[in-house]
Amino acid sequence: MLEAVTLRYPLEPPAPGAAATVAEGVLWMRLPAPMRPGHVNVYALDDGIGWTVVDTGFDNASCRAAWEALLAGPLAGRPVWRVIVTHHHPDHIGLAGWFQARGAELWTTRTAWLYARMLRLDDRDRPAPETLAFWRRAGMDPAMLAERAESRPVNYADMVAAMPLGFHRIAQGDEVGAGGRRWRVEIGHGHAPEQATLWGIDHPLVIVADQVLPGITPNLGVYAPEPEADPVGDWLASCARLAGLARPDHLALPGHQLPFLGLGARLDALRADAEAAQARLWTALAEPRTATGAFDALYGRPIGAREYGLALAEALGHLNHLGATGRAVREPGPGEAWRWRRVAAKGA
Repeated sequence: MLEAVTLRYPLEPPAPGAAATVAEGVLWMRLPAPMRPGHVNVYALDDGIGWTVVDTGFDNASCRAAWEALLAGPLAGRPVWRVIVTHHHPDHIGLAGWFQARGAELWTTRTAWLYARMLRLDDRDRPAPETLAFWRRAGMDPAMLAERAESRPVNYADMVAAMPLGFHRIAQGDEVGAGGRRWRVEIGHGHAPEQATLWGIDHPLVIVADQVLPGITPNLGVYAPEPEADPVGDWLASCARLAGLARPDHLALPGHQLPFLGLGARLDALRADAEAAQARLWTALAEPRTATGAFDALYGRPIGAREYGLALAEALGHLNHLGATGRAVREPGPGEAWRWRRVAAKGA
């Protein structure tokens, strides 16, 4: 039996230092981010004794200042006793350790915690040789590659606070009590491995994090640590499974942009968009291409320096999925760059 929840919808984005009430005891807040879309959504659930916070923003001066204003203002000076982190990306886990140092418990998936602990140790003055080789194989512009090879990379440790040893694991199917309500953990993959989403058991709220976004597609990237990964396939499978759980009355609370209704329809639309991108790319691979040579087929617009890395990672994600599904093969090309070419579908 669903709880009768009075939802505030549609919602305007909360101003800096302020919170919007989604439902009784559920607050939506925004923190600044240096890349598009320029913000990350975080949520606070009123547990009476204090707050459960879902996701934290980056570890930087602007996010710390924003949290100080929120703690003194909308959170009324009551403690954050628990932080639930949906996945390991810096805009979501960046200040988890900062909250832990103030006495909060960290609840997250095992994979998110292990990735965060591992990546924070990889602090470098120059990109790793393996990363440079990965970029060369993807077809990165030689001038850009040379510049990056001599530049200090943005390290994970630059964006994520040190995390004390120890966490509380959440996993598929777990029930979590927060904000006076019950939530079920549903795990998604693709954008990040083992990303936690929280589905209301007795109410229609769903915290979807970056697994489902209302106006943009979650980045589905391949990176040097796992160059053979198939995040597009993982994400499509997750979308299909989660669509089976969505109800018309669900109000989805995403990691970016605005809360939205129509979760099932959005999942279907995202899957259709990804499949359309696969079709465009397969058609373009009539002539062998590198990952960077696939930008025009996937994005249909110029890719600037600031978004180049994410665009390259996602192009590899789509190419790897064509390979995993037998629709393309990867072959050595001139120099060190890989080339992909399409394979005729069976029965065509």
